[in-house]
Amino acid sequence: MSKTPSVSASSAITTASRRKWLLGLLALGSVSASTLAAKPPAIPIDVWKDPNCGCCKDWITHLQANGFTANAIDRGNNAARARLGMPQKFASCHTALVQGYVIEGHVPAADIVRLLKERPQALGLAVPGMPLGSPGMDGAAYGGRRDPYQVLLVQKDGSSAVFNSYA
Repeated sequence: MSKTPSVSASSAITTASRRKWLLGLLALGSVSASTLAAKPPAIPIDVWKDPNCGCCKDWITHLQANGFTANAIDRGNNAARARLGMPQKFASCHTALVQGYVIEGHVPAADIVRLLKERPQALGLAVPGMPLGSPGMDGAAYGGRRDPYQVLLVQKDGSSAVFNSYA
């Protein structure tokens, strides 16, 4: 006759408690993992630029680090700027299109996010020229130099107003 080991009541409770504890820990881990993975989706943006422009590439890197997914179109931006209706007086080295808004030049990602949140009646945003210290014009090659600049809210009639200022 074989003997089965006897399990005491306290041992059975301890085993049940351990199982509950381990299952709870596993559940907590899956909640934490799904919570961490629940980032807002990236915002797609099309960017027309010269294929050899380093500051344009740096601006795209800035966008990607701030929640955007950039589709770089390496054919220059003059035709895109004209087609999208951005006046030449606001020109810079790249032109972008995001959710119906035209973005011209080295506009900080935070200003684009604000534009998309507020959704004003406008053509888009522009940072004319290539001011030092703006995103894409702020790398080590520029030696920490910074020019004050403004982000302009450009209307469909070509007028503009200051959207943000950087000292």
